[in-house]
Amino acid sequence: MALSNAAYARLLALRTGLRHFERWSERQARAAGLTPAQHQLLLAIRGHGDRPAPTVGEVADYLLLRHHSVVGLVDRAEAAGLVRRVRDLEDHRIVRLHLTDAGAGRLEALSALHIEELDRLALELPEVWAGLAPIQRPHGFAGPASAASSPTRPKRQTGGPRPRD
Repeated sequence: MALSNAAYARLLALRTGLRHFERWSERQARAAGLTPAQHQLLLAIRGHGDRPAPTVGEVADYLLLRHHSVVGLVDRAEAAGLVRRVRDLEDHRIVRLHLTDAGAGRLEALSALHIEELDRLALELPEVWAGLAPIQRPHGFAGPASAASSPTRPKRQTGGPRPRD
């Protein structure tokens, strides 16, 4: 099945919109006195939910970074007074990440701006997204659920370190 020019235009509009949002978000973080990576770190910690606070490894998974890269990011954020490390009460080998009051305050202000921007973008996105629905599965590709069994895609190897982007 050949894709139409309109399908390519919709894909371009979606990717361009996502990149504009990313750049907008980076500017907002810098205006709040944070690096974009610090903003993402704070969001990963706060967004982890009501479970026990996240570990460096869990944050690395959220940020799609290697463990040692997140350790450096946490070191810098801790020095800036944004996060703190706390030993797990039940297993002292585990270190959990918490926001400081300063980190929580900056994240809350940034998140409010992001929610407003996402609300604005939500009005534009359905038009682009709806146009993509008929072309999401060209050439019989059934999506991520069947990717592992597809003869044209290699199966993911198990064991050993996971590749990161």
